[in-house]
Amino acid sequence: QVSLVESGGGLVQAGDSVHLSCAVSGRLLASGLWTVAWFRQAPGTERVFVAGSSAGRTKYMDSVKGRFTVSMIKNTLYLQMNSLKPEDTAVYYCAMNGEWGTIGTRARDYGSWGQGNQVTVSS
Repeated sequence: QVSLVESGGGLVQAGDSVHLSCAVSGRLLASGLWTVAWFRQAPGTERVFVAGSSAGRTKYMDSVKGRFTVSMIKNTLYLQMNSLKPEDTAVYYCAMNGEWGTIGTRARDYGSWGQGNQVTVSS
């Protein structure tokens, strides 16, 4: 069993930065064999992969490369988002699974999810 509790987000202007956090707890974390990721979902669209980390590696969607950074420190997953654009507006979700070394990019690859936090970027 895994618990993911998000914090952060809000309303910002284009060019600003936002720091999202996701506190992780449960047996899967203790095992050390996991993959963590961030997804986002804009109104009327499907949930899409943003960034992920596993076995010391990271993966990003093309549109956020160089602007977003994913990290896992102890029991907290972070997403640092810089140079935000209006098209980054969405509900952001953290996610976790029991895979090791393979960073899935589909929502169905993950069985545990945070509650979601809104990030709104105004132009």
